[in-house]
Amino acid sequence: MGAAVSIDGGILVGHDGSKSSSEAVTWAAGHAARLGVPLHVLRAWVLTNAPRPKTMEPGFVPPEKDFEEAVLEQLAHDVEALHLRQDCTVELHAAHGQSSAKLLEAAAGAEMLVVGRRGAGGFRGLLTGSTADQVVRHSPCPVVVVPITHASA
Repeated sequence: MGAAVSIDGGILVGHDGSKSSSEAVTWAAGHAARLGVPLHVLRAWVLTNAPRPKTMEPGFVPPEKDFEEAVLEQLAHDVEALHLRQDCTVELHAAHGQSSAKLLEAAAGAEMLVVGRRGAGGFRGLLTGSTADQVVRHSPCPVVVVPITHASA
């Protein structure tokens, strides 16, 4: 399912559109800037949570590439809205598949993996284990779980 995201160094952070993941991106951007390493922001997606591509029409299901472009466009919008530090190099990635699996694949080339404590998974996350829980247990690199601040709780 989807090509693996390959990164070479830097900090990898997952962003699913939630406030918690936005806090994780903001924290990770500050840390990446202080260390002078790139920040890789990854959004995993499946058809049920991907934005509709511009090529979607009734009776036509666009190719996966069109969905990925729509995901990257939404991710770019979401990250831009965070007004990250100007001294942080940001690279955006989209991966078709389950979030913890895609983060763990990409983390093989990262120096650190950052996730928010609670994302957009809701009740499903309680049944199958949260992304944060999965990456903490299986990550090939150090993991930081950014706690939820009172302002966004």
